[in-house]
Amino acid sequence: MIDFEQLLKNIVLPLVLRPEAVKIYTKTEGNDESILQLYVHRSDLGRIIGKQGRTATAIRNVLYAASSLEKRKVSLNIDSADNN
Repeated sequence: MIDFEQLLKNIVLPLVLRPEAVKIYTKTEGNDESILQLYVHRSDLGRIIGKQGRTATAIRNVLYAASSLEKRKVSLNIDSADNN
């Protein structure tokens, strides 16, 4: 079984300047759908989204490929942490 939180963390941590601010939460809906909520520091939000959303799209594509192996649907929401 794939640990989607760990996969996302392995992708995101090298991209950000403040790795201590990265938080990932998972909400599971039913047996075959998960929603990953990624919070990063405000200053790192642009690094995660990328120019024209290319980095965010690439991250979502990796998660989609991994989730297809498990026959699951995984969604990713990206936001900045309010307390940073």
